[in-house]
Amino acid sequence: MTARAAGMNAYIAVTASYWAFMLTDGALRMLVLLHFHTLGFSPVQLAYLFVLYEIAGIVTNLSAGWIAARFGLTSTLYAGLGLQVAALLALAQLDPSWAIGASVIFVMLVQGASGVAKDLAKMASKSAVKILAPEGGLFRWVALLTGSKNAVKGLGFLLGAALLALLGFTSAVLVMAALLGVILCAVLAFMPAGLPKGRKGAKFSDVFSKSHNVNWLSAARVFLFGARDIWFVVGIPIYFYAVLSDGSVAGNRTAFFMIGSFMAVWIILYGAVQAAAPKLLRADRRPASDLIGAARRWAWGLAAVPAILTMAALLAEGPQGWLTVTLVLGLLIFGAIFAVNSALHSYLILSFTKTERVTMDVGFYYMANAAGRLIGTLLSGLTYQAGGLALMLGMAAVMVALSALAAGRLDRH
Repeated sequence: MTARAAGMNAYIAVTASYWAFMLTDGALRMLVLLHFHTLGFSPVQLAYLFVLYEIAGIVTNLSAGWIAARFGLTSTLYAGLGLQVAALLALAQLDPSWAIGASVIFVMLVQGASGVAKDLAKMASKSAVKILAPEGGLFRWVALLTGSKNAVKGLGFLLGAALLALLGFTSAVLVMAALLGVILCAVLAFMPAGLPKGRKGAKFSDVFSKSHNVNWLSAARVFLFGARDIWFVVGIPIYFYAVLSDGSVAGNRTAFFMIGSFMAVWIILYGAVQAAAPKLLRADRRPASDLIGAARRWAWGLAAVPAILTMAALLAEGPQGWLTVTLVLGLLIFGAIFAVNSALHSYLILSFTKTERVTMDVGFYYMANAAGRLIGTLLSGLTYQAGGLALMLGMAAVMVALSALAAGRLDRH
């Protein structure tokens, strides 16, 4: 009982730290996107700003499982928080007088460091669930952590847009660095015992999974998150900016708040549905084999949403009021169904892995997650610039269909 209480305290501390981190992560993404769009960056250039962030996520997740196994979960969390503070302070040094090329390279490097930081922190919090969750409650705990994290990240989108409108880019970044620095100091001072320490025998080669189900679930994750980020990262925010802003300072502020509000509502809805997914699926009354089948069925249901939105975009000629309303409603529906898919994946990866391999398999799985986001980020700028909403949303539908096919390869036994 004493060990369980200590473990619970450690889990609460890790989760609270992860919430604070994701608040700044969401805010930073919105700050960078809107700030550089107002400076005249094209959709493809905006996508470039986030490319190294996603590449860093692939590399970090592949190695973070070994790092956590070798050095312990608390050390991994401290490294993630500290690196994010450093990245925010570096971004505050951006000089508006720099050439566009220099600005792009600098922001890409800082975003790359932020990507490493995020996945170190994610590794600590997600692995802690497998280790500390009570028997029979894994899906509920996973859904609660992931759902609450996304709700906090949604607030971060709104916070980033609001800080940009009220304080400007540099001051906003410094405020977030100070906030996260306080959290880091508190965690260093008060982190309770309860999480496992590192083990010297951990081998880096162990990060590559030999499990059939882990590999196919990771493939499904690539396409699922690629489908989301195709529209989420660049295309839809830029489309909404074109609809909402008249180019004036007041118009820009209004657009910032509206875009930040939509992105926040989307992420918060996504997080709320994730947290409710175990009840929605009646997971406590169903064997794990049923949930494997559910992952495939929900993916096919999700594919229908961007397919319908693609048809709406093809029928419209340029931005129109009815199209904007359709996109808002359609993407909110997409978010709700996407949340169930994501919650199923997050549960299944922990159910497929063994406790002694948890950081390795979770790292491999989230490496696939980062690869999907990288593909989606690149395609977001390219498809929107080349073919507008129709091409962008049509590609999202194709990606979800590929995710459903990969989920169909999971072995129920």
